[in-house]
Parts: sequence; C-alpha cells; structure tokens
Amino acid sequence: MIVFKLERERPAYAVHGNILYYVKDRFLRQLDFNSSKDVAVMQLRSGSKFPVFNMSYNPAENAVLLCTRASNLENSTYDLYTIPKDSDSQNPDAPEGKRSSGLTAVWVARNRFAVLDRMHSILIKNLKNEITKKVQVPNCDEIFYSGTGNLLLRDADSITLFDVQQKRTLASVKISKVKYVIWSSDMSHVALLAKHAIMICNRKLESLCNIHENIRVKSGAWDESGVFIYTTSNHIKYALTTGDYGIIRTLDLPIYITRVKGNSVYCLDRECRPRVLTIDPTEFKFKLALINRKYDEVLHMVRNAKLVGQSIIAYLQKKGYPEVALHFVKDEKTRFSLALECGNIEVALEAAKALDDKHCWEKLGEVALLQGNHQIVEMCYQRTKNFDKLSFLYLITGNLEKLRKMMKIAEIRKDFSGQYQNALYLGDVEERVKILKNCGQKSLWPISPLPPMESPRRKKIYGRRSTLKRKLFPRWIQMQSCSCPLLR
Repeated sequence: MIVFKLERERPAYAVHGNILYYVKDRFLRQLDFNSSKDVAVMQLRSGSKFPVFNMSYNPAENAVLLCTRASNLENSTYDLYTIPKDSDSQNPDAPEGKRSSGLTAVWVARNRFAVLDRMHSILIKNLKNEITKKVQVPNCDEIFYSGTGNLLLRDADSITLFDVQQKRTLASVKISKVKYVIWSSDMSHVALLAKHAIMICNRKLESLCNIHENIRVKSGAWDESGVFIYTTSNHIKYALTTGDYGIIRTLDLPIYITRVKGNSVYCLDRECRPRVLTIDPTEFKFKLALINRKYDEVLHMVRNAKLVGQSIIAYLQKKGYPEVALHFVKDEKTRFSLALECGNIEVALEAAKALDDKHCWEKLGEVALLQGNHQIVEMCYQRTKNFDKLSFLYLITGNLEKLRKMMKIAEIRKDFSGQYQNALYLGDVEERVKILKNCGQKSLWPISPLPPMESPRRKKIYGRRSTLKRKLFPRWIQMQSCSCPLLR
C-alpha cells in the first residue's frame, strides 16, 4: 500500500526573536514564545486553492512575503503584506496585499526583496512591488535567504552563495535537492536539509559535517549553544558541527521545530497547533563541553547527570577521553583497561587487586615499567612470580639486599639456574663454586686466582690462557670489549 499526500502538511512559518508568525486557516497568526500568547494579526486574501508554501518576514518594515506554489509551477504566486500594528484578534483586519507571479520571494534588504520568476531569473523589487533590477544568475530552481544582500541559489546538485549587489558567486558546495535552509542566530553556521541528508556549513559554505538519515528529515532549529536540533518522521535528534549526532527522544507524530531554548522545543504539529515538548539536553551538552574543553562543566555533569551506558563510555574512549570515562565505569575489568589507556597507575592497581588475574598483573607491570614506577613493577613481578625479571629489577635498581634474598629463595626452590644467575649479579664467586660443585659441574668452576700482575709467571699464564680462549671461543675478543662486566 502506498499513501499519497493530497495537500502539503508542513505549515508556513517565520521566527524573529521571541515571536513566531505562522499561517493557519487563512489567517496570519502571531505567537509570543515567552507569554504563550497566540493571536491572529491579519486575515489573508482568498482566491488561491493552494496552501502557502513558505514565508519570509521583514522585521524592519513589519512586512511579510507569502509564497504559493501551484501544481503547475508557472502559475505560482506570492503576496506582499504589511502587518497591521493594531489589530483585533477576534476580528482581524484584511489588508490589501500585492500579488504577483513568481516561484519564490525572499527579503534581501530592509526595503528590497528578490523574486525567482518563471524564467528562473532573479528580479529585485521594492516595497511597492516594483522591479528595480534584474539579475542574471547561474542556473537555479530555488532561492533562499542568506543575509543582507546575499542569496543561496539551488540547482540540481549544489548550493551557491550569490552576492546580489556585486552580481558574483562567492562560494559553492555540492549537495543535491536541498529543501530547507536554516541559519544560526549569528549567521555563522547554516544547515542545508535535503530529503534524507543534512549538511552543516560555515558562513563561507565550507562543509563541516554530513549526516545521512534513512527516514525523511522534517525540520530543524539551532540551539542557543550552537547545536542543531532536527526532526525526522519519528525522532528528535541533535547534530554537532564536529559530525557527532544522536537521538534525543522519539515522537508519536511528526512535528516542525520553530525554536529550541534550554530543554524546551517549540514546534507546530500537522494540525498547525503550537506545542512545547520537553527534551533532555544532557548528552549533547556533555559532548559539546568535551569538544570545547570545558572540563569543569564536564566534571559537574559526570557527578550530577545520569549519563551511564556503554555508548557514552565507548564514545569517550573513541574520542580520546578515557580519564573521563573512568568516572562512569563500575566494572573492574573496564576500569582496568581505561586506567591503563590513560596512564592512571593508581586506579589500575586498585582494579588489578580486585581482579587478581595474572594477565592483568602482567599488563600493569609493563605500563608501570614504561612510566618508571619500579615499586609497582616489583609488586606485579611478585604477584606473577616472575623471579627472573624480579632479580634483574633489583640489579638495575641497586637493591643488593633483596637480590641476596632472591638467591636464597632460588636455593629453597632448588632453582639452580636462577641461583647461579643471582650469584653472577652479586659477583659472589664462592656461591657460584658451591652451586657448580653441588651440580657436579667441576669443569665450569671459576679459574683460580692468578699470581700478582708484575710476576713473570702471571704474564706467561695470562698469555697461554688468552691463546686458548682465542682458539676455543672465537667471540672472546668481542666480549672483552663489551662494557658489561658480566659478559666480560
């Protein structure tokens, strides 16, 4: 089954400051966001069977352009109205508007507006609806507001920033079939909304991020903190200029966002009724604080907000904030991994004690050794009973007393190789002789002490031994030049 829309459901609206103007039942209505006062300010002229397609509001002249899009585009029109200052909301005035043909009309200055005519050229008109200038532009099928004197021109596969006064192209970006353009309050960023895509750009139309949605994008508005809040058919979502986006809440029916302030979303539903929805902005404000490096705010949110779940932890780990993720994690294994990643040896030690796993102690020992924390390294080697590495640690730290204890432990364990190694580290010849004697390796005993260096006999013996070593051990000469006393 395929459902077709017979009429356009999206209401035409425009926002200026705390005031929302929108069209409902042939009336232009005004809603004050602060007081929630909703009144009809004027009655629109009849004669068109098509609903108002879009609206452009001029605060300087309190005037409005209402565009009507016909099924045959060449029959499209727009109406120019000046909104009455004083009007009875029960029986609003019906001022005479100025109607002309045109696909789209938007304000480009306080007393000038641009019209895209049926020939796809741009006409600049004044408040009397008189043509003052005709501008030849690149091929375009839609125009959007882009600040004073500028327009955004849409063609089949791109959006172009065009200066109307100088009649030249300022910038361009590739994106196909843009339907809506939403500027931030300071005009520093713009969101280009297509049917299933959102592109966020800066003022120069440099692309900052692209978001693809499987469900149709409906509307959007900029939060006061610089986050873009948008709706799809069944979700309210957020998008940061860095490219991060996510779901804020689900929707029962599609809505059209008009304004976002704090945790309130002001919107119009399909019946064109103003509504206010409450959202939880904690997640995107937390990410925004991380991006802006406001760590005091991050810490406050960690302590007070209910930001738990593997998604937040994975996000922090992916973005390079494992030390922040530590505050969320209760699982000791995850805490251990995060602590090692951010180099927090103390937290890693606590987690390793709780886990008491050999693999964890080995990993902790490796990281502690890289940091030069030999006390933690010693503890890790003791827990894993890695006696060889422990002995070498005592050697390089100069702890000879513990090295002697290691030699005694090796003797108790009947580890002759470890005992002999420790004796070598200590330079204990008698202990080495004792070990070799007990092993029955008399041929490996250390050579007996030589006569004094000055005696002829010492020189003769030393010469014979050197010749013998050269014959038996080809690498003996290389070992003699080695700086390590153990190898010599």
